[in-house]
Amino acid sequence: MESIKNLVMIGDRILLKPMATTNKTGSGLYLPPSVKEKDAVHTGVVIKVGPGYPLPSNPDSDSFLHEKSDTVNYLPLQVKEGDQALYLHNNELELEINNEKFVVVNQNAILLVFRDDLTDLGIE
Repeated sequence: MESIKNLVMIGDRILLKPMATTNKTGSGLYLPPSVKEKDAVHTGVVIKVGPGYPLPSNPDSDSFLHEKSDTVNYLPLQVKEGDQALYLHNNELELEINNEKFVVVNQNAILLVFRDDLTDLGIE
């Protein structure tokens, strides 16, 4: 049985739960679902985030004196779990886990995020 908690996101990949879109226009007309699915930009909630971009190791001139390490350092992603993200629809990969729809995108497909707590960015 597949479970979200068993998923490990790789690199700059982000798992999103798409948010339901309304199929009603401002004037009250109902649109078929295929119209909204073809929109260029969609909204979703960030469920899981990969570790980020791997950084190259920077060997020193005396690196032969040190033990080799298999640890990889990463440049973390800007998005966080729980963010509401606006992302490009044509860059998504759809998944179905336990009869729920999810999408996977790279960080470069995320246009912006809505975050309740901006204190870590120095914004009040």
